[in-house]
Amino acid sequence: MALVNEHFLKLPNNYLFADIAKKVNAFKVMHPKADVISMGIGDVTQPLCPAVIEAMHKAADEMGTAEGFRGYGPEQGYDFLREAILKNDFLPRGIHLDIDEIFVNDGAKSDTGNIQELIRWDNSIGVTDPIYPVYIDSNVMIGRAGTVEDGKWSNVIYMHCNAENGFVPQIPKRRVDVIYLCYPNNPTGMVITREELRKWVNYALHNDALIFYDAAYQAYIQDDSIPHSIYEIRGARKCAIEFHSYSKTAGFTGIRCGYTVVPKDLTAATLTGERIALNPLWYRRQCTKFNGTSYISQRAAEAIYTPEGKQQVKATIDYYMQNAKKMLATLRSLGYEVYGGENAPYIWMRVPDGNSSWQFFENLLYGANVVCTPGVGFGPAGEGYVRFTAFGSHEKTDEALDRITTWSKK
Repeated sequence: MALVNEHFLKLPNNYLFADIAKKVNAFKVMHPKADVISMGIGDVTQPLCPAVIEAMHKAADEMGTAEGFRGYGPEQGYDFLREAILKNDFLPRGIHLDIDEIFVNDGAKSDTGNIQELIRWDNSIGVTDPIYPVYIDSNVMIGRAGTVEDGKWSNVIYMHCNAENGFVPQIPKRRVDVIYLCYPNNPTGMVITREELRKWVNYALHNDALIFYDAAYQAYIQDDSIPHSIYEIRGARKCAIEFHSYSKTAGFTGIRCGYTVVPKDLTAATLTGERIALNPLWYRRQCTKFNGTSYISQRAAEAIYTPEGKQQVKATIDYYMQNAKKMLATLRSLGYEVYGGENAPYIWMRVPDGNSSWQFFENLLYGANVVCTPGVGFGPAGEGYVRFTAFGSHEKTDEALDRITTWSKK
């Protein structure tokens, strides 16, 4: 008989955002006339910029001709996009990569979940806590995370980030094989300084560890002193894989495109001590399990690197960051303790005493018809916090803040 992968049975019954959707839908059934405003799930709302639309139309027209039609593309991505990535995302920061170190994907979520296939099931992993759930869940699926004990996975090293330690993850006292870092951070909206990031690179080099670095929100950084890429740190090419996404940068949540950087200098060991380069392994994996991102999506991504595209994408990012600024000001004026929102589109708020994350979520939903995300869904250290996103329209954001203000003063 066929046997199920029992590690899947260890996962929570639902993905965090599926639980939120279920609760919101139940509320709407009970209150069909309620106008619910979501500030919970991190989906964008502003339309694609004109440069992207023009590029997609042009690409679609090409595909409608015998001369311009394209079938299967290269699994790593078309050279025109990878060259644009190198010239715009890395060279201006003094980072020199080879085009074969860039792997175009259908969004960072896929690769951050799949990258763990490159390492043995018994490697130890360390995560900042709170953290994006996909990092842990993908390791649960292969059996690497262990079992749940008091809300924590037994084989996961949690590096707590909270107000008490300034949301700065502390270097673990024990050796960890693989470390997940995400900056600007989802969910807290906080960033990491160059000095702190250098500590992690040095730790990885000294302990022969790997860093999986999620830079999906780097385009939102406003402070020039904050690194946009881990490869700005000397030595990171030998210890880090980096993930990028166009979802929040250019509104590609429905288009699906991003990329992963796997340097050729990066190696891991076999049990006999042989060093194996991970770049060709990832290439082999992608050729086997991935047929590449669509030509139209890649032409769309290429367009954001044009002078017009850069200007238009920046305008959209500025739009969302204006929301974040309003949210910070309003929530602070109401006496809430809030973080993030200055270099990222997320606001991380401590809930009032006596509330759990889910209790505050439900109170806000029923009291103000506004949706947030319970912090505990991002890990044990997220309990006592909720996340708000700045991806709404100005009008919906203003309305939600007015409702929260009225509700909070009752």
